[in-house]
Amino acid sequence: MKREFSALQGQTFDLLVCGGGIYGAWTAYDAALRGLKVALVEQGDWAGATSSASSKLIHGGLRYLESLDFKLVKKALAERQMLLAMAPHRVWPLRFGLPVYADSRVGTFQMKAGLFMYDSLADNLSADMAHRHFDQKPFSGRFPFLASDGLKGGFTYGDAQTDDARLVLELIAGALDAGAVCVNYCKLTGWIETDGRVSGATVQDQFDHASAEISARQIVNATGQWTAASEQGRGWCRLDKGTHLVMPALPTDEALLLTAKSDGRVFFIIPWYGMTLLGTTDADYDGDLDHVVVDPKEVAYLLAEANRYIKTAWTEKDVVGSYAGLRVMKRSDAVSPAAASRDWELKTADNGAHYSIGGKITSAREDASHIVDMVCAQLGIGTLCATRNRTFPWAPEADYARWLVAAITHATRLGIDQESAKWLIRRHGKRVDEVFYIIESDFSLTRRIVPALPFIHADLLFCARDEMAVHLPDLLRRRLPLLILAKLDESDLRHLAGLVAPVLGWDAAAIACEIEACRSEPCSR
Repeated sequence: MKREFSALQGQTFDLLVCGGGIYGAWTAYDAALRGLKVALVEQGDWAGATSSASSKLIHGGLRYLESLDFKLVKKALAERQMLLAMAPHRVWPLRFGLPVYADSRVGTFQMKAGLFMYDSLADNLSADMAHRHFDQKPFSGRFPFLASDGLKGGFTYGDAQTDDARLVLELIAGALDAGAVCVNYCKLTGWIETDGRVSGATVQDQFDHASAEISARQIVNATGQWTAASEQGRGWCRLDKGTHLVMPALPTDEALLLTAKSDGRVFFIIPWYGMTLLGTTDADYDGDLDHVVVDPKEVAYLLAEANRYIKTAWTEKDVVGSYAGLRVMKRSDAVSPAAASRDWELKTADNGAHYSIGGKITSAREDASHIVDMVCAQLGIGTLCATRNRTFPWAPEADYARWLVAAITHATRLGIDQESAKWLIRRHGKRVDEVFYIIESDFSLTRRIVPALPFIHADLLFCARDEMAVHLPDLLRRRLPLLILAKLDESDLRHLAGLVAPVLGWDAAAIACEIEACRSEPCSR
């Protein structure tokens, strides 16, 4: 993956996509696969905002059944099943527990009915994804850290998990391989219009401040929260802030879906990279779009609600990291953002520019296909969607189960511990062979960066060499999410910056700047 700002000039693109989150990535990838000449620009790093601040889930959204949003749930469940099949390295099954207490807002019978409907909305549901009911004792044995007072039993059901930032990155890589020009740290500074119709854009390279004009026949704005910055966007969008905390590991490899006692909202406790994600909050947001930070009140809320369920109370001292992001939702009259629809829509402005509004990571592929359908219709092109049931760019061509055994065997032979090997393979798919090649020249690179987390030094070095990282936070927040999963001190940051400095061309002054950038990263604690 190479960054080439100069490739944006001197040609006319069929489509310019602005915004390098999940919607922009899927749109660029699909359009490039259909044969369109595509440019994709992102003002920061890939997945630098909302698309790296999610709950890391690929799911139908069980809670949306209460609002009778069956269409959204069915669409998301279909995408979940397809992604599990087409990207087994990128999306993997995750089972959820649903405890039922004597004072639960939703009782056993209602929960059973809801889970039956959830399973029924999923086509060709496999047995290992179907829901199951447990009496009190077996459910408590499955989740021994849960408070047992008043526990009547519970259910488990299947959904799926991902690493959101790496999902976006893989799609960017796929778009590049299909011929798209994709440039991060490239800020949109204005539209170019001809006879009242948008015909391109002016952009600025945030690396060296060079400017360029991009000519394009069609333009899609998928800039998420920044769409709401204009008067037009404010009429279309509602911004909802969601906060997550990173907590110590719990003795389970399954997640929990829980209901907040104070306000009836749903929240999650999710295992991820050996730690625990606790979230999320829902609150309308009208603050600084470039600096979305975690509020102490949100930390207190999440800890208080989690501690109503777990035996050993968490305190602020247990919080390892935190992050906050903004969900963009369609403008609605719902009293609270938690009650607003998560569905997606496409708007077209008077000048012909298209705007992607709302949506979810899970269903972004299908939504993006409709965006590209619209673009193709405008261009008079009849090519159909190219991403449905398409194997992901980094998925191995061979049978996945057989390939996985061989990859783990290779990793073990090189000296990589089993847990690190599992996550390394999930992170890189078939490209893991390139990480193995780096290790063969220096076996010390198999060491973990942080003893408690499954990330090795060779992984970081490979990301620096081949994944279009510009700054240290790109590497330590989105390529490897170390800034939120560990408390890195200055010596840790200096060590890691020194490892990648020869690759990224940093001198001592640049290293100091990069370390300071990590300290001021808004999504780290």
